[in-house]
Amino acid sequence: MKIIEPSVEIINPLDGDKICIDIERAGRTCYKSEKEFTPETGRKFCRMLIQRGHKSVIEHSLISVKFIVDRGISHELVRHRIASFSQESTRYCCYSKDKFDNQITVINPFFFKGCGNWAAFCNCVECMKYNYWYIHCRNCESVYTLLVDQGAKAEEARSVLPNSLKTEIVMTANVRQWRKVLQLRTAIAAHPQMRQVAVPLLKIFKKEMPALFEDIKIDYETNNGYLIPWATVKVNGEELQLQTIASSEKKVKSLLFQCNINI
Repeated sequence: MKIIEPSVEIINPLDGDKICIDIERAGRTCYKSEKEFTPETGRKFCRMLIQRGHKSVIEHSLISVKFIVDRGISHELVRHRIASFSQESTRYCCYSKDKFDNQITVINPFFFKGCGNWAAFCNCVECMKYNYWYIHCRNCESVYTLLVDQGAKAEEARSVLPNSLKTEIVMTANVRQWRKVLQLRTAIAAHPQMRQVAVPLLKIFKKEMPALFEDIKIDYETNNGYLIPWATVKVNGEELQLQTIASSEKKVKSLLFQCNINI
């Protein structure tokens, strides 16, 4: 069984200025102000649209993002409309085959982190939580393999796979929908594993497309009681790691964030 961390990849070239220009070209049709268009006015025009609530115009854009998350988080993503989804299929992907190294891959649940005392077997509550999760996933993998060995199809054997199973899902949506998704999925009330991928993605969108996302605030104060290790985001072929730094206080009152490049 392989255990990996979640990640996010923006799979089409992300050019914030071009997106704003495309939106402006479409939007000036409404006001019949095409003569006022210049390549430098895109951001100003987009800010005006958002301030006026004229958000239908920002639908003239599409961004595709690949999430590598567990099946539970993918179930939350596909609830959003309007968007297009393409997801790794457990009907046609047989994880007991060589193509998948004869094993399942699961997403590490960061909230079952243990106490850090790995030098010897530890029976503390935090370590036991992780051990229970690990044993369950390994048992699911074993039963899955046994079912396939007995002639079960992948679409039949998948019924025993855990919710922690890694899945890859590509989501394509327009800017208006991405705003809605990220407003909801970066909120404190969101699932912590959803915030793990949504917050870094919003940080990139705010950097690359400030006119379209700068008004969306990110609440870093509590993280639902978790210190979240933010997922890696890949954009325009470059990986960006958003790291979490916490104070030494037992109860974290605030969190600071930095990236290995300025974002």
